[in-house]
Amino acid sequence: MTLKEVEKKVGLDVVTMKEYEDRNITGGYASDLLSDVIAHAEEGNIWVTLQTHLNIVAIAAMKGICAIITVNGRKPDDETISRANQEKVTIMVSKLPAFEVVGRLYSLGLRGIK
Repeated sequence: MTLKEVEKKVGLDVVTMKEYEDRNITGGYASDLLSDVIAHAEEGNIWVTLQTHLNIVAIAAMKGICAIITVNGRKPDDETISRANQEKVTIMVSKLPAFEVVGRLYSLGLRGIK
């Protein structure tokens, strides 16, 4: 499944450049604790979090995370979006709470770590 398919089916707003929407997603991970994401998220995952600060981009780039979904309508600031574009990390925003976003991703066939 690609980022573009997830964007349309879950109803997400892409706030970074859209040129990476053809990336394939290998699975998903949900956490607001950065050390947990470092320890357990896998390359190609889509990450669901309420965090919007600059460090989420660094974590995503380091782990090879395909995209970040921020929840509850929380949009990252301009500095975070700019850094994400530099690091080629896609950030998408959902108005839904994390529980609902993860449920929708699961219903699309995305699974967590093995």
